[in-house]
Amino acid sequence: MTARGWILFAAMCVIWGVPYLLIKVAVEDVSPSMLVLARTGIAALLLLPIAAVRDELRVLLPHWRPVLAFAAIEIALPWVLLGSAETRISSSLTALLIAAVPLVGTGIALVTVPRERLTLDRGLGLALGMVGVASIVGLGIEGASMVAILQVLTVAVCYAVGPVILQRWLSHLPPLGVIAASLGVSALVYVPITAIAGAGSAPSADALASIVVLAVVCTAIAFLVFFALIAEIGPVRATVITYVNPAVAAILGVVVLGEDFTVGMGVGFVLVLAGSVLATRPGRVREIPRGAPLEPAPTDR
Repeated sequence: MTARGWILFAAMCVIWGVPYLLIKVAVEDVSPSMLVLARTGIAALLLLPIAAVRDELRVLLPHWRPVLAFAAIEIALPWVLLGSAETRISSSLTALLIAAVPLVGTGIALVTVPRERLTLDRGLGLALGMVGVASIVGLGIEGASMVAILQVLTVAVCYAVGPVILQRWLSHLPPLGVIAASLGVSALVYVPITAIAGAGSAPSADALASIVVLAVVCTAIAFLVFFALIAEIGPVRATVITYVNPAVAAILGVVVLGEDFTVGMGVGFVLVLAGSVLATRPGRVREIPRGAPLEPAPTDR
């Protein structure tokens, strides 16, 4: 890997590990729906002009149905669930549960892709991963909201399904156009939702800063950097950040917010990580469609 590749890789490991901390700070004041509206709205305002100048929006019109489905599954639903969950549980626990995304993605592939086979490595990886998730959930988190945990696990499913939509129906389209359009649509959807659900209280300076950084750095700039990383090292190697982001998020939660980090969470994360590596090991070399950057979707998000 080139020096530029390592810089981009390190940047993405941090940039998509930070959002859990920022979400936790923001939802202390604003409602989850308001957070999604602000995040998607600001990011869309930054990315849509770039996509328009590159003429990457008009080509999406014939494919509006999968674009809407991708926006709903990858952005609109999981981001509000993350915000809601982090009003009840720590950012560290949220991030560690999201580490199960590669496991869910493997399970979906085994069911939906005829070529995929349940090899010994994959079977062992899925088993280890399930034990790891059980360890994270069941050990040392007394009093944690099960509703919030279920919300985060739903997010993990969404993050695993989103790339399937991307690869099967949108892989031939410009990725920046797809992301920018998805952010714009999500922002529009959350205008009436926020008007009904409420925006929350007046945000503090910390909450405002978190929202701005989340939208500008962890969303708009992050996707531009991620696409540059894809171009530099390829889509398969780029997805290694999936395994690093939760660890970064957990460390930030403990160090910055003083969150508890239990033995069960640590052991569970190691098991989930080991299981994910085994479960996502391909049985044969697969062609990755050009323009399909998210496999699996980055876990922040």
